[in-house]
Amino acid sequence: MSVGALLLEAPPDLHGHEIEISPVTGGARTHSLVRERRTVTKTVYAAVYPALAEGDYVVWAQDGIPAGRVSIRGGRATRFRWPEVAPAGPGSASPVLGNTA
Repeated sequence: MSVGALLLEAPPDLHGHEIEISPVTGGARTHSLVRERRTVTKTVYAAVYPALAEGDYVVWAQDGIPAGRVSIRGGRATRFRWPEVAPAGPGSASPVLGNTA
């Protein structure tokens, strides 16, 4: 089984909330806490899922409605932007409700 990672970028109002994900095919949900993460130039809010089996996952909103879908590939880190998070800037390849590897 190949393992990958997920970095879920979230809006500041989700700081301190747990975001759940689950395989599209069903199964147990996994959760991670949205934390403040500071870089040299800015502050971002993100949840990190360091070891996920390769496959497709549903990202769940607080109300139990899917917020999006993301594909995890073995040996790679994938980024997902919560729908309310604006792209990082020009050249950003992550579409809203999408992912990049």
